[in-house]
Amino acid sequence: MADTKAAPPLAPLHTPAARSARTVLLRRARELALVPALLLLMVLGAVVNDSFLTERNLISILGASAALAMVVLAESLVLITGKFDLSLESVVGIAPAVGALLVLPVAQSGWGTEFPAVLAMLAILVVGGAIGAFNGVLVVKFKLNAFIVTLAMLIVLRGLLVGATQGKTLFGMPDSFYSLATTTFLTIPMSVWVAAISFGAAGFVLKYHRIGRALYAIGGNADAARAAGIRVERVMLGVFVVAGVLASVGGIMQTGYVGAISANQGQNMIFTVFAAAVIGGISLDGGKGTMFGALTGVLLLGVVQNLLTLAQVPSFWIQAIYGGIILVALMIARVTTGRAQD
Repeated sequence: MADTKAAPPLAPLHTPAARSARTVLLRRARELALVPALLLLMVLGAVVNDSFLTERNLISILGASAALAMVVLAESLVLITGKFDLSLESVVGIAPAVGALLVLPVAQSGWGTEFPAVLAMLAILVVGGAIGAFNGVLVVKFKLNAFIVTLAMLIVLRGLLVGATQGKTLFGMPDSFYSLATTTFLTIPMSVWVAAISFGAAGFVLKYHRIGRALYAIGGNADAARAAGIRVERVMLGVFVVAGVLASVGGIMQTGYVGAISANQGQNMIFTVFAAAVIGGISLDGGKGTMFGALTGVLLLGVVQNLLTLAQVPSFWIQAIYGGIILVALMIARVTTGRAQD
């Protein structure tokens, strides 16, 4: 006798499981959406200017984006935990400036200590880490608002940079201050390799290491993460320190790329940093985003800026375009996550 049992009905499209799967697909599509956008911009660039797709210009885009990439990486780690660090742009200026002042003689506007180059480079990293630790203590231990604290630190550090340099541009540092930008491997600057390795390492940790999973858990729900045994305060403090160190490395890259340290190095950089992170899928609510998405955001903005430069668009329009990109990215985030932005 034939089996007349009816086949089980298909799962409804509006069940929680179906909605969750759809949300995951939308988030993944948002991260990967920048890849075809990059390809489209590459084609547009080739049409606009014959020199766009030359090896020299493409390497120039990567070299110019290396410092930004390090700061975006730093900010992305902080954002994943659900916090902000606006002071990173000032770290890009103050950290290498301190190293330069320690190594330069008084005749070159230095402090006259004339430290060896190795100690000066180490001091740059220490300054970045110390600033991150100070921010972390205020935010994590004293429970102060991260946005306000780091905005205040941005202003304080900017003033300290101008005061320490007396508003002058610092030149004549040892070669180590420029080596990341000037030394090449396979015709590509070492700064690009360092940024790529840093993103790869961060992506690996976030995906496979318990510390990376802890960052997502804290950004998603800090109380639940604490209940699960994660040392939330310690992890968040460590993230601020790491972010400060990464931003100081970005400052070294920027110094090498420009060839000097000005009193306004890094100024207004944070706007571009947030633009790259947000369009790359890093959520401002915390707990979401990948390093691949953040990296594609950096590359997209680097290509956009290069295209605008080749098209001879005035530089002051670039910030306006970046602002528009952020607004579009926020609207996309609203659609893909289905949640209102807090």
